Amino acid sequence: MQVIKAENLSKLYYLGGTSHNSLRDVLMSFVKNEKRDKKQELWALRDVGFEVNDGETLGIIGHNGAGKSTLLKILSRITKPTSGNVEIKGRIGSLLEVGTGFHNELSGRENIYLNGAILGMKRAEIEKKFDEIVAFSEIEKFLDTPVKHYSSGMYMRLAFAVAAHLEPEVLIVDEVLAVGDISFQKKCLNKMKTVGEAGRTVLFVSHDMNAISRLCSRTIWLKDGTIQKDGETGEVIGAYLHEQTESGAEKSWETAEKQPGNEITKLLKVRVCDESGATSSAMDIRHPIGIEMTYEVLQEGKILVPNFHFYNEQGICAFVAHDWNEPWRTKSRPRGIYTTKAWIPGNFLAEGHIFVTVAISTYEPLIVHFVERDAITFNVVDSPDGDSARGDFAGHLPGVVRPILEWKTFQEVKSKK
Repeated sequence: MQVIKAENLSKLYYLGGTSHNSLRDVLMSFVKNEKRDKKQELWALRDVGFEVNDGETLGIIGHNGAGKSTLLKILSRITKPTSGNVEIKGRIGSLLEVGTGFHNELSGRENIYLNGAILGMKRAEIEKKFDEIVAFSEIEKFLDTPVKHYSSGMYMRLAFAVAAHLEPEVLIVDEVLAVGDISFQKKCLNKMKTVGEAGRTVLFVSHDMNAISRLCSRTIWLKDGTIQKDGETGEVIGAYLHEQTESGAEKSWETAEKQPGNEITKLLKVRVCDESGATSSAMDIRHPIGIEMTYEVLQEGKILVPNFHFYNEQGICAFVAHDWNEPWRTKSRPRGIYTTKAWIPGNFLAEGHIFVTVAISTYEPLIVHFVERDAITFNVVDSPDGDSARGDFAGHLPGVVRPILEWKTFQEVKSKK
């Protein structure tokens, strides 16, 4: 069932202009420079349209200023669009800014009831969830303190607990989760996963591509107020990161002048592929990943060793692999075009963005014929199905590799005397 339908949403803001709402504004208008005070138009959104079904978890990504927060405010009915319309079926729980929907003079307890009333819930419904909200937020001893005395972290704990537990049909969560500490962020991600699995709709905005990958089966990429791409999460994230890094899952050099290399060998093409041989920028963590390099040998006489270097988003080298397989381990290659492919086994690399540097070297004596840094990139997507090394844990798992290990547990049996 369709829960959200947005059609041609646009939002226009004016920058640098003022409206004369007070005597001071009127007086100041006489001394202001007209050119300086000229209004500038900023379209935060332009003709954005999409549909979301019941039980779908939709990710929204994009650079700062892309229009993500404006879109969420329109969907949350905080602001009206300049043009277009949106239809939403059911109650909406929004967490867009720290303390959104809270009254500073009211206590945490009172704000829980206030937010429930805003959602259209009866007092009995709120009381049924009250203890669960308080336990999740972990602010029980401050429950009767006015929220104006809360820290940002306390605000966040209570705000998310209220938004997630009062059972709205649509839960909208912005990047605001970054305010919380690591343990609380894990709780929030697990809760959002549970909400989605319960059949409610979740809209999640984040700059954390790993969290988007785990929670969202579909993602929208906003750019300059318009939808750049809407589709399967792995493909959308791959396209988004491709633009950021200016390298993607495939790269080729067609002219000899641009081809990396020397008089011995030249690099022609590099790509990442899946088991079917298709080029892809989004790779399932459970399946093998192929790295393929095509190059031309121009002169014989050197033993050529293709090698791949793998780096994560933090610039940490995960590992380096070079081709020591027969028959080219001890002899030079005849002139011609060659394709070398290496397979990374499934359940080896951790989730996240991987940069691949490719090179061909001769080791005795050491000669680097070419090295192309960050030639291609791809995104490793961890499975939400529970059959990877992650299991059903939705929080952050650090590390550059994530293998499935063999685990055995034995219970010791005490002998009877």
